[in-house]
Amino acid sequence: MKWSDEYWPLLIKEYKKKPEGVKPVYTKNMVDLSLYLHIPPQELHKKMLELRALGTPSVQRVWQELADNPRKLTKAVKIVKERQGLGNASEFFEGVETNESFERDFRPLEEDERLKPVHLIMILNLYFQLTPNTMVAETEEVQELAKILKLPVKTILEIMEVFQFCDPYLNRDELMIHPLVFVCKDIWNRYGNDDIEKLEALAGQLREYFK
Repeated sequence: MKWSDEYWPLLIKEYKKKPEGVKPVYTKNMVDLSLYLHIPPQELHKKMLELRALGTPSVQRVWQELADNPRKLTKAVKIVKERQGLGNASEFFEGVETNESFERDFRPLEEDERLKPVHLIMILNLYFQLTPNTMVAETEEVQELAKILKLPVKTILEIMEVFQFCDPYLNRDELMIHPLVFVCKDIWNRYGNDDIEKLEALAGQLREYFK
């Protein structure tokens, strides 16, 4: 979906939340708004930077009208959501081609509803910082990631074992039967063969989502 100026009240509402200002790309609220509008978090972040700059007359106008008037802002947000089916975005976008991409990363996996692809991205990032010998429960980084993701250490290690199977440098010839094999392979294909620094930067941003 493309940005529409009618969405400004939704973004102003997020901007005004304490601490007021531009929010990190992957805060939970920003991701939820992205999923609601079917607009990637990075695009909403750019729009929030536009909001801070007040660089166009239309942005200036909506800011002056709503930013310092909580009652008016609440009403404007309500109107936007009513136009979108009383908050039911699925009805609003019915018949509209939304071509999902980023949304899938933030939805529970069919194979394990405790997990989302973003969990696997975070685990893969740590995978590249360790060696197989240090992928154990006693490793501090494993324990820290388990706390961030609110997952058992055992689950982190189990997924790392699946990533070892996906790792071409380990030459694992044995057959692995695990419900997450294909999902982990997909994450590996997307990030494991690319610049590891890009993955590390993404994981650093995604930490906000789990706060």
